[in-house]
Amino acid sequence: MSTAALIQPELTGGESQADHAYREIRALIVTLELPPGSVLSEPELQARLGLGRTPIREALRTLANERLVEVYPRRGMFVAALDPRDLTALSEVREQLEPFAARLAAERRTEDDLAVIEELLTDIDAIAADPDMLTLIELDQRIHHHIYRCAHNDFLQSVCEEHYMHALRIWFLALDRVTHLGDAVAEHRDLLLAVRDGDPERAAQVMSIHVHGFEAEVRRAL
Repeated sequence: MSTAALIQPELTGGESQADHAYREIRALIVTLELPPGSVLSEPELQARLGLGRTPIREALRTLANERLVEVYPRRGMFVAALDPRDLTALSEVREQLEPFAARLAAERRTEDDLAVIEELLTDIDAIAADPDMLTLIELDQRIHHHIYRCAHNDFLQSVCEEHYMHALRIWFLALDRVTHLGDAVAEHRDLLLAVRDGDPERAAQVMSIHVHGFEAEVRRAL
């Protein structure tokens, strides 16, 4: 299976072709299947994704706004360079936004949200004994995206997801050197339990520890 398939799209009813193109191209960039600095060819992307020129172009425009694509007049479009030094700035933003999202999630989660949390806890238990990196990445993003949704603030969810994808891209850069998977699994469980139990302070605290720990672990690996 392609590693890009690990980046699960947040599908919604009636998703447009441009939205589909955006999620597919973003996944290829985040997982480094489209390497940093590589040229982005619209015809090649059309053939690869089976989509027309217009949705591809709209998707690339959105990805440029999110700093995953760089556009140079008369030269073309390129996958944005990946500088590990951005990790500090990225973590500064995430350490403010994500604990706030977790706090709101614990205050606002619905019965439907709680049902998904129970499913995620079951999945955590299934990998706890022998976690592997790719399975953990897939589960990590499902958990983060669900916490953002549980906050029930579309603006906050959007900005958290954008910054999470940049962090995930750096994670893929250090993929073969990151260790301490068990710690991440335990933090995920604590985070979900805090949200499930309606404990905003604990949810914010665990998310802060998790984001800080991610930066420290990736920095060691890099």
